[in-house]
Amino acid sequence: MTALAPHILIVEDEPRMARFLSTLCDAHGYRVVHAETGADGVARAADHQPDLVLLDLGLPDIDGLEVTRRLRQWTHVPIVVLSARGLEADKVEALDAGADDYLTKPFGAQELLARIRVALRRVARNTPDGEPAITVGGLHIDLASRRVTRDDEDVHLTPREYAMLTTLARNAGRVMTHRQILREVWGPNAVDHTHYVRVHAARLRRKLEDDPARPRYILTETGVGYRFSDE
Repeated sequence: MTALAPHILIVEDEPRMARFLSTLCDAHGYRVVHAETGADGVARAADHQPDLVLLDLGLPDIDGLEVTRRLRQWTHVPIVVLSARGLEADKVEALDAGADDYLTKPFGAQELLARIRVALRRVARNTPDGEPAITVGGLHIDLASRRVTRDDEDVHLTPREYAMLTTLARNAGRVMTHRQILREVWGPNAVDHTHYVRVHAARLRRKLEDDPARPRYILTETGVGYRFSDE
């Protein structure tokens, strides 16, 4: 039995952009459903149970941030925000609200398709039947044994370094803000201590990267946070 193609919900009120997104997704084998308002997007998400949501922030009824918050009350579906708002503060706000990724308009078709593939791979990797290990390049993280190897050699990490690495790796391809990382690794009382994240990112790079100044695994999203490479 052939598996159904991933189902993408597009929440976009601008007709030209909606047509572009729908045509692009359909041409690459995705099933598409479209909503023109935030309220309709939330309703269609409940009705269709999509595998991914492409969400515009500037909707005519409720803001895309509010749509994200409402979806996050009951679903972990990947949300890729598409917005003309390009300020770092806007990206951080969307990601902290629960979005998985953020693309600033205008963007290229191939870039969007790549982000979609990354988000869908992350979901597949986190399914219960998935292997309890993550491998990217020469880096291997065995989540069951809590063992990390680089080019088949053990990497010795502190508990906090390991927690930060696995938090990023479990969300590979997804931009994680400083606050999200702090909440996951240090707890809710540490969300304002962004220097914790920078210091531990630097330590991890020294242990994992061939050239810490040109990282292969832990990538910086300037002013926002970090992204663990998915390929």
